[in-house]
Order: sequence, then structure tokens, then C-alpha cells
Amino acid sequence: MNPKPNQNPEQIARDSIDKQLVQAGWLVLSKNEVNLSAGKGIAVREYQTSSGPADYVLFVDRKPVGIIEAKREEEGERLTLAEGQSSEYATSKLKYLDHGNLPFVYESTGTLTRFTDYRDPKPRSRPVFHFHKPETFAEWLDQSKSLRGRLKDFPNMDEYSLRPAQISAIRNLETSFKDNRPKALIQMATGAGKTFTACTFIYRLLKFANSKRILFLVDTKNLGEQAEQEFLKYQPNDDNRKFTELYNVQRLSSSYIASDAQVCISTIQRLYAILQGKELEESAEEENPNESGWTYSRLLPGKEPLPVGYNLKNPIEQFDFIIIDECHRSIYNLWKQVLDYYDAFLVGLTATPDKRTFGFFNENVVSEYTYEESVLDGVNVPYDVFTIETEITKSGSVIKAKEFVDRREKLTRKKRWEQLEEDLEYKPSQLDRNIVNPSQIRTVIRAFREALPTIFPDRFDEGGEFEVPKTLIFAKTDSHADDIIQIVREEFNEGNDFCKKITYKIEDDPKSVLNRFRNSWAPRIAVTVDMIATGTDVKPLEVLLFLRDVKSTNYFEQMKGRGTRTIKFDDLLKVTRTAKHTKTHFVIVDAIGAIKSKKTDSRPLERKPSVPLKDLLGAVKMGAQDEDLFLSLANRLLRLEKELSEPEKEKFSELANGKSLQTVIKNLLNAYNPDIIESIESEVKEKMKGQAPFDICNTIEGKVDELRVEASKVFTGELTDYVEKVRKVHDQVIDHINTDRVLKAEWDTFSKVKGEQVVKEFAEYILTHKDEILALSIFYDQPFRRRELTLKMIKDLLEQLKLDRPLLAPSYVWEAYQQLDQVKENSPKSELIALVSLVRKVGGIDAQLTPYDRTVNQHFQKWIFQQNAGQHNRFTEEQVEWLRMIKDHIASSFHIDIEDLDYTPFDGKGGRGMMWNLFGTEMDSIIEELNKELTA
Repeated sequence: MNPKPNQNPEQIARDSIDKQLVQAGWLVLSKNEVNLSAGKGIAVREYQTSSGPADYVLFVDRKPVGIIEAKREEEGERLTLAEGQSSEYATSKLKYLDHGNLPFVYESTGTLTRFTDYRDPKPRSRPVFHFHKPETFAEWLDQSKSLRGRLKDFPNMDEYSLRPAQISAIRNLETSFKDNRPKALIQMATGAGKTFTACTFIYRLLKFANSKRILFLVDTKNLGEQAEQEFLKYQPNDDNRKFTELYNVQRLSSSYIASDAQVCISTIQRLYAILQGKELEESAEEENPNESGWTYSRLLPGKEPLPVGYNLKNPIEQFDFIIIDECHRSIYNLWKQVLDYYDAFLVGLTATPDKRTFGFFNENVVSEYTYEESVLDGVNVPYDVFTIETEITKSGSVIKAKEFVDRREKLTRKKRWEQLEEDLEYKPSQLDRNIVNPSQIRTVIRAFREALPTIFPDRFDEGGEFEVPKTLIFAKTDSHADDIIQIVREEFNEGNDFCKKITYKIEDDPKSVLNRFRNSWAPRIAVTVDMIATGTDVKPLEVLLFLRDVKSTNYFEQMKGRGTRTIKFDDLLKVTRTAKHTKTHFVIVDAIGAIKSKKTDSRPLERKPSVPLKDLLGAVKMGAQDEDLFLSLANRLLRLEKELSEPEKEKFSELANGKSLQTVIKNLLNAYNPDIIESIESEVKEKMKGQAPFDICNTIEGKVDELRVEASKVFTGELTDYVEKVRKVHDQVIDHINTDRVLKAEWDTFSKVKGEQVVKEFAEYILTHKDEILALSIFYDQPFRRRELTLKMIKDLLEQLKLDRPLLAPSYVWEAYQQLDQVKENSPKSELIALVSLVRKVGGIDAQLTPYDRTVNQHFQKWIFQQNAGQHNRFTEEQVEWLRMIKDHIASSFHIDIEDLDYTPFDGKGGRGMMWNLFGTEMDSIIEELNKELTA
């Protein structure tokens, strides 16, 4: 609304305040026309108090409840100085009335508004986007305490089933609430249970703080569905009912927010559209907006994004708390407006905060649980790096002039032959974008396939077949992904189900493919461009193959996070049949230098100002109506119009509700055409002659808005996808001439350092517990005591190790020794045998790490030789067979007793009776001697 002529700054501010009060449902009256029965909420200007006239006194249900102290806009930077004046009015007596202090107090310039609820403990003013509704004040006054007062009353938490990091996060968050800190950040490593933590404190906010409604905010539909599943299965410790039996949870799929919904799950895109008063297509929620240039502070150079305006259906007090998932992506610029709109506590959840994230949340970090800490706690697994480097990946190549090459259309993949007129030199960065070298992809995949038995040496089945661990390949584009899939199937000699693409653009339902990847044997390898870079739980994943570099530190950490999840051994066996133990680590196979490439914390905000067509289309689809956005899109479509064939133009028209491409372009240009807008103004003024200027102004704004909505509404998801696809019909050169070769395929040196760390940690654990765990005390006692070791003692040691330090699994420690070249053999299949071997090495019993069963064999050979040499073949062939059975038993069970002879395999050979027949009175002494000599 434009100011009236000759108004002073104070009058301009009050007109703006009047307008906002009316928008929020208040009836604004002068002191001379007071009618407290005219509505639920009445705002009376210049009401007389014992301290002088208050700018506005607010009445709800005929009772005074609040004060507004109005200041001119120039006073915004000093608005807190007005708090003394507004407080004085709130504690004064109103003329004609007998009342207590008024609890709700504003200071406002009409542009900036601060609010204080004087019922709060230690009342503190806070900025608010708008005024609250009168119904809200009525509701608040019915409560014995304010929300911030109720937050002081949290009872102690039942910590059962919560991890220490989760307990710490919730305790610190509740302390932050009690201290009235408006923002808080929970930094918790991927896989550490951020959403479960959120479900727990949301439950406590609803139950113990009587919160009215809480928003769980995500930035993709996929994350919203996952969050909904978490709430559906969450059951609090102090109630035998599920969360959704106690509280209503609504995942928004339209602009409707149910009045009885206590938890709302929404994408930030949808909430932005709701506050704009527009519907949003579900397709706009599928892509992470973090990847789109148009979503940031300036859609185009010099222009601000379409601002959020007040929406009575969705007032600022609609939510008490907003939980922002993956908040490192969702708190900036365009989206920040959504968060600034609501008068709510903000809680951020992320595994990968950056400096701006800390800044946004006022450096109030209530939980700082890093990936490294989660690994030490056994919540997540660590990773090793295997590097594959090829000549063309490293240096690119040259296709000489006169060579014939394939040119392939990206979209249709249709090929044609063409002879090059000059040399075509390409860099590694061009690979799989405008140049495709199938040999480069094949060389990497073949090197990966050949390295797998080295990376996972224990994954052979009984028939000698190698089982490929669950692998996720990160590709650059959809076209690149298709090339990879074809080559993977060929190189591994497998069918379609073995390798699948998981992305939003596949014909197959992406969720069903993802579920099969997570829960079934096939596919073994999945290729993705964007879909499961973050927020998707695939616990059996053991390999991440990077064929795409990532420059963003946060995005790279999120991608790595796909492999960190722990999984129960029984669950891993369901999808990976040859697994010998639970998942102890995952492997990054880096085929593009992603680990070592320079990373930055900068966000897409700092990208070059040129905005891709895809992002312009996305902006319009989301409801943005910026002038330069419309003009730029019109200009791009004009260029595209010259390239389209007639059938393609007809298809465009069909998807644009019958409008031709030229008509769509014309409507975009007319939406900000000064002549068109001037004619609308003239027409409205003529029709509404004599009516209030405010009404005329609103009508003109409405007509112009209709013009812009009409120009943008044709850009549905279907049309924007089509335009993007048509634009992509450019050629890729297929280089079949230059063949690639492997430069190196080896463990990264980083793994050597990690190997040293694991070996050191294992040794420290064994030495620390050598006096308290019976098996260890025997190992570290006199050698003769080792004959006392039993299978149960070793099992107890293994269970204690798993309980204390789950990541020091014997097989993983063994692999660490392998990386340090201190052992050549693979880890024994039996974890117990591997454990005893490792303890003997750490304890100094064996100079070299040797599988314990081999050590027993060596000791047996030595003992037999001594017996036969000293007594001229002391034992018969039948006796030696029995001695070998005893040796095998000791190798696997660490000790033998007379009673063991009654069981397999001895009972099949006659049991202890047969041994007595063979050895007579020597039987006991031989058993004792073998226990001693073989375990030495």
C-alpha cells in the first residue's frame, strides 16, 4: 500500500500497523468509536491510561490484554529503547477499567515489530514477522502458564533405549528451551539417530510442555516420507502406545493443514508455496532445492526473491517449534523467509554443519557428535579408501582429425557417424558430459571387479564363487549412469537385476528399487545421480564407488554417510550370504580423485550469476514472479523456439493447455509490460471512481497479480520437464579410438595410518583388561596355565570385546595387520580362532601374527616328531589318527577334557572307551600333554 500524500513518518507507521492488525483479524477503532462487542479482537487507538495515551490498547472478548507502542520506521534500530515506555503503559490503569497488568506488549514501526509476553519467566522481547491473532491471545490466557513457563517444568527423562549422544542432545536442548534460546543446533553424525532423537524430544514437548503444534521441516519428499515412518513406529518409554496413537501426525501433500494436527511434516518448498497462497505440485518436492541456483538469495542479479507475506490461514503462531532436518541446506535466503515468518523456536538437525549454519543458530550448539566419535562408540563404522587411477581419468585424451566418431544425442541416445575435421582434445572434466570414452568407464569397472577379492577376501562361497558386496556408484548424469550400468552388467557377466539405476527419472518405481537394494539379494550394485546422496538408510552398503567428483564438503560428507550405517549380522546375512561377521567398516573406491580433490564450504549462493534454464523453469513452477525471471525465461524460450521442430512445438502447446510457445512467451513479457499495467490501472480507476483509494489500489494489485499468475501457471512439472528434455537434445562425442589403462589400483595410504591406529587400540584394550578377563589373565600368566583355557572363556572374551569396543572385531583388526603387511593370510573364518591368534600376537606369545589353528598344527608336528624320534615310532597309525582328532579339537576349542570324547567326532570312533583301548593308562597323561604342548 502506497503512503498517502503529506503523511508524516508516524502516520505512515500507524497506517502500516493498522493494515497488519486487520490482516490478523483485529478490528481497529479510534477512542471515540469504541465498541468492544464489535468483534473478538479490538485494537483501540490513543486509549487513555494513567501514564498518558497508549498508541494502541488490545482487547479480546471485551477485556484488555495488550499494548502496542508505535514508532516511526527510522526508529527501528532503537526499538528496544521503547520497551520501557510500552511496559509502563502495560502496567498502568486504563481509563474507566479495573484490571491487572496487560501481558502482551508490542513495539512496532510497521516494518519491524518486537513482542514480549510478560507472563514468561524473565520476560524477553523477540522480533516477530507480524501481529498475533486475537484468538491466540484468548487461548494463551486460558493456560495457567505461558509456553516458556511450561518449558521450565520438564520432568527427568527415561533414558532407556537412548544412546549417550541422544541423551546429551535432548538434555542440552531442553536446557536451551528453559533458557529461552530461540534457536538450537543438533549436530549428530549420519546414522547416529537424529530423527529418533527428534521424535523423543517432540514427544516430550507435546506431553510435558503442552505444545500445540510442531513442524518437522524437510527439503525433499523422500525425507518427509522417512520422517513419517519414524513417527509411525516410534513408541515412547513411558507409554505402551505408538506415537501416532497419542498424537496426530500429518504429512502435507496440499496447502491444507489440519486444525487437529499436532505434528506436521512438510517440505520447505511446500510451506513457501502455502505462505504465498499457492498450490504446489508434488514434483517440486522431489529434487533437493539445494542443487538449484534459482532457490537462493537472488534469482537473478540485482533482484530479491519473491517475499513471504502474511497469511491469515497460516498465522505466525501456527507452530510452537520448527525442527529443520538437514538444516545446513534449508536455512538460507529464499527459505530463510519461511523460518523468519513463524514465531517459533527453531531446532536444526544436521550431520554436516558449516560456519553459516553455526551462525544462523546463534552458535547455540546443544549437541556436537562427530562421525569420529560415533565410530568410537560403535554407532557407525569407519571406512577405508581404495584408489583406482587410469590414464584418461587423469589426463584426458585427443581424437585426431579425420577419425570417424559416433555422435550421440543425450536424450534419445541416437547415434550417427561423423568424421572430425580437426583434432578434438578433451580434458578429464569433459568426460561423460560432452565426451564419452567407454574404455575409460570399462577400465575403471574392470579394475574394480578385479580388486574386489582383495578388498573383501572372505566373500567366497563354498563353491569358490565371489559374492559382490552391496555397492553404490555415484554417477555424474543420467546418461553417465546408463553407460555405467551397461558396462557393469557386461564386466560382471550378470543380468539386469544385478545392477540398477536409482534416481528420480527412472521408469521403474524408485522406492521399490531402493527397497530391493536394501532388503533383497539383488540388485548388488546400484547407480545413482542424486536420489540417495543423503537421508536414505541402506545399512547393508559396504562399498561406495565414486565416478563423480564433489566440490562441496558437506555434500561429500553426506554421500560418504550412505556407507556408515551399522547392521546386525543376521540382517546382513539376509542380503549378503557369504558375510562371515557383522559389518565392521565400509570401503570407498575412489576412481576420480574425490577424496583428495579440493573441497569448499561455500554454498551454491556463490556460484556464477548466470542461471540455467532448468532453474528458471523451476522458479516459475514454484510460483516465483520476479520481473527479470520472467524476462530471462522469455528470452531463453525465444531462442529455443527457433530450434524446435514443428512436432516439438505441437507437443509444447499440448502440455501448455493449448497455448502456443509464442503465446506463452508473449504472456511472460506482458506480465511486466508498463503499457499493459498502465491500461489495467486506468480501467480499474474508471470502474471504481469514487471508491476508497485503498480498495482501488488493492484491486489493481490483484489484476496485475492475475496477469502474472496466468503467465506462469502453464509451467507445470510436465511442461518444464519437457522443455528441459528438448533443450538437452545435444550431441556427445563417443571416443571409441583411445583405450584407457590402469595406472594404479591400491589401498590408499590413509588406510595404513588407520591400520596402525586399529592395531594400537586393540593392543591397548587387551593390556588394559588383562587382569580382569579370565582368558586374558591366563594368556598373560605362566605358559603352563594356557592349558586351562576353555571355549567358554574365549567366547566370553569375544562377547566382552563386542560389548566394549564393537569396532575392534577380530576380522577388522586382522585386516589392519594385513594393511601394515604384518600378515599375508586372510582372517580365519572363525572369529574365536582369529581372536586367540591376535591375543597371542599382542601378548608376545607369537612373534608373527599366525592363524591359531596353524600354530596348533605346527606344535603338533613338532610334538609327534619328538615322540617318534625318541621312541622309534611310538604311536601306531590308528593312535596317530586319534591324536590328530584331538589336535583339531584343540585348534577349534582351545582345550580338551575327557568328557569331550563322548561327543562328535570322537563318539563316532568309539568315544573314550576306544581311546582307553588304544592308549590304556597313558590316556590321561596324553590329553594333559597335548593341552600343554599345543597351546604353548
